[in-house]
Amino acid sequence: MRVILVTGGNGGLGQAIARSFLDESPENFVWLAVRSGREHAAKLVGQFPDHAATVDLDVADAASWQTALQTILQRHQRIDVLVNNAGKHRDGLLATLQPEAWDEVLSTNLDGVFHGCRAVLPSMISQREGRIVNISSLSALLAPAGQTNYAAAKAGVVALTQSLAKEVARLGITVNAVCPGYIETDALAAWTPEERSAAAARVPMRRFGRPGEVATAVRFLACRDASYITGSMLKVDGGIL
Repeated sequence: MRVILVTGGNGGLGQAIARSFLDESPENFVWLAVRSGREHAAKLVGQFPDHAATVDLDVADAASWQTALQTILQRHQRIDVLVNNAGKHRDGLLATLQPEAWDEVLSTNLDGVFHGCRAVLPSMISQREGRIVNISSLSALLAPAGQTNYAAAKAGVVALTQSLAKEVARLGITVNAVCPGYIETDALAAWTPEERSAAAARVPMRRFGRPGEVATAVRFLACRDASYITGSMLKVDGGIL
């Protein structure tokens, strides 16, 4: 059995990642970490009642991570894969960006990854095996205007990934990042037709990505055969960069 924890388990991308692991093998058990909304996560668990469960988690809170890991370890005595997927946007021009918007985005997108990695490392080090996949963003590599907080946080995720990968490389643990571009999630659903058309025109493939296409990249980096890939950034962006 492989035990997998996916944060942001109620969102479209988290759902796709969790389902990808559930479809991969009946030997996988997936924990979907949720903070408030859980209707989509609960529905997925209902489809795989013997292979999935939800766990309460505030990714920005170190104590919440310890509680969640305790729940998982009490049941399985191990954790094999962590996917740090939870994220948040509060876009705005820096000149008028409120300090709380900066703090909230950094706390969720960057501090959450820090706390998550720290929480799972003791078990993975003891096992001498583990996979950590951090969801960054194309904004980390090609920062747009109006996303100083989000771009900074996601760039920090890339740097954290590369540094941590070096620290644990000899322990059988790999740490990689996935950088999605425009993906059909709730965030894009709020765009106007004009905004969608302008964005799609910047993508060489002339379409937005599907959550399942990101999930496939995550599942690959988390598989045992990817044991010599660590500290990498895998773009899933239709060729923008």
